[in-house]
Formats: sequence, C-alpha cells, structure tokens
Amino acid sequence: MTVAAKKQIPLRLNEQLYNDLAEWAEDEFRSVNGQIEYLLTECVKKRRKSSKKDEDEKENDE
Repeated sequence: MTVAAKKQIPLRLNEQLYNDLAEWAEDEFRSVNGQIEYLLTECVKKRRKSSKKDEDEKENDE
C-alpha cells in the first residue's frame, strides 16, 4: 500500500484558536497538525455526504 504525498501549506491561526486546537489535540493524543488534518478530513466527509443527500433529494423531487 502506498501512502499519498501530503501537500504542505502555510497556515496562520490566531493565538486563541491555536491554543484551543493544541488542547483538543492533546486530549485526543494527536499533534496540532494531526488534529487540524483530522478535523478538515471529517468536515470534507460530512460535506460530501450532505451534497450527495441533497442531490438524491433533488432527483426524487423530479
């Protein structure tokens, strides 16, 4: 199994947001970077499911 290359991007966060993410990451035994990646992945999955659900509902309405 090959691992996909990860894209590096600069990210600027205000101090309070960073501290909140750091605390959350520590609670879940992740690095801050790992926590951000996890949260973004979950948000994208949720959006995809929502988009698919919207499309299915649109097809059923027709």
